[in-house]
Amino acid sequence: GPKADDTKDIQGTWLPVKAELSGKPMPEEFLKKIVSLKLDGEKYVVTAESLDKGTYTMDAAAKPRTIDITGTEGPNVGKKIPAIYELNGDTLRICYNLGGDTHPTEFKSPPGTKIFLVTYQRKKA
Repeated sequence: GPKADDTKDIQGTWLPVKAELSGKPMPEEFLKKIVSLKLDGEKYVVTAESLDKGTYTMDAAAKPRTIDITGTEGPNVGKKIPAIYELNGDTLRICYNLGGDTHPTEFKSPPGTKIFLVTYQRKKA
């Protein structure tokens, strides 16, 4: 079952395998553009067409668990993106609210929203 604290387990490099935005699955070409999400300490790096770097804070006590992302470099600089996450072994799901300052309440991306749901697999060393 879920641990009380995922801070250590969530670290590493994650590869996106599935994503949807506003209820629509993102095409494979889009997934290929996002090379990886790296979580290290309290910093993140998204390697894609443009490098996106920043910091994140997690709350494993929240239900659902939250991960908030603050961009410091790249396309999301100065933005805070509220998100929820679910870590299950080598699978990580993150649901980002790209259109507001409230956390998504479930792992869904309803039509008409700017909620971005991504499933990542851990990259094997």
